[in-house]
Amino acid sequence: MEEIQFNHTLPIQLRFNDVDKFGHVNNTVYFSFYDLGKTEYFASVCPHVDWEKDGIVVVHIEADFLAQIFATDHIAVQTAVSEIGTKSFHLTQRVIDLETNEVKCICNSVMVTFDLENHVSKPLTEEWINAICKYEGRDLRRKG
Repeated sequence: MEEIQFNHTLPIQLRFNDVDKFGHVNNTVYFSFYDLGKTEYFASVCPHVDWEKDGIVVVHIEADFLAQIFATDHIAVQTAVSEIGTKSFHLTQRVIDLETNEVKCICNSVMVTFDLENHVSKPLTEEWINAICKYEGRDLRRKG
């Protein structure tokens, strides 16, 4: 499998309530970091996103927690699309330490584009597909 290059990085400000009684960021908080990362990714990469009509929903998600994050760490979430189908795409994200580049957590998810007015999945537009492929620097369309 080809190594993923992350072109999108969003610094994250840690908040007091992100840290649990053990002194590190609670595992559940990572998913809010990933939500911020993907929202910023699509807002900056895909043209004409109408969040009143166009939804992007998670249908599968898995995370590998590799190292703890402490309240004093400076972190960022990195986001990349790794594969595009007709209605779904694969998203890879990771949280890194900005000072050491240590990967703290890796998250892989399958996302589906969703028509919020009619409550059904819908195909990705060619405009979005082309914008994502251009941003990622390669054709990500699923072959076959």
